[in-house]
Amino acid sequence: MTPQLILAFVLFAFATAGTPGPNNMMLLASGANFGFRRTILHILGISLGLGVMVLAMGFGLSGVFKAWPVLHEILRWVGAGYMLWLAWKIGTAKGVSEREPGGKPMGFLAAAAFQWVNPKAWAMALGAVTTYAPEGGSILVVPMLAGLFMLIGAPCSAAWAGFGMALRRFLDRPAVLRTFNVTMAVLLVVSLYPTIFADHGPKPAPRDLAMASKPLVFAWRG
Repeated sequence: MTPQLILAFVLFAFATAGTPGPNNMMLLASGANFGFRRTILHILGISLGLGVMVLAMGFGLSGVFKAWPVLHEILRWVGAGYMLWLAWKIGTAKGVSEREPGGKPMGFLAAAAFQWVNPKAWAMALGAVTTYAPEGGSILVVPMLAGLFMLIGAPCSAAWAGFGMALRRFLDRPAVLRTFNVTMAVLLVVSLYPTIFADHGPKPAPRDLAMASKPLVFAWRG
């Protein structure tokens, strides 16, 4: 990869990992409810899960989705259903204080596994591989992309969890914390909008087909 392409990928990874989405909404809520220290495993799980997903895409899994597009549609709805359930859990959480440590944030393995039902994570991994790891390139490109994604994604995730922790001082009252959790649940549902309605817009007119066939590079900002 050329330095220019590496820089472009760094910007892509920062834009996709740092902007609001299911992972970051959950980290914000976890930081506010459990604190930063108890959210570290959640952060590391997201980082590893995304790295493994990029490796899987780069070494052949993306071809499976090209061969059977229906799998992508199934993933879309299964992931949306699971995130709706997570939104319900967040919205109905009572919150956890330092004196009441009985609650349990998402753990390392659960956070890593969650990436496989997170449509935004799939879009990030597919975009990374198809745009920055062209066919016929070096076999080392995909591991490098996965490593960069992990290095860039972890600080972005930590920032969201840290911001949630900073809000704890304002959420010491049960009613305020409950309102915050409900708001996070709503934002998590809103983040599903690109997932549910992507590729369901109006079809291009015949005269636009030639233009529509041109490759586009974009950053998912759901």
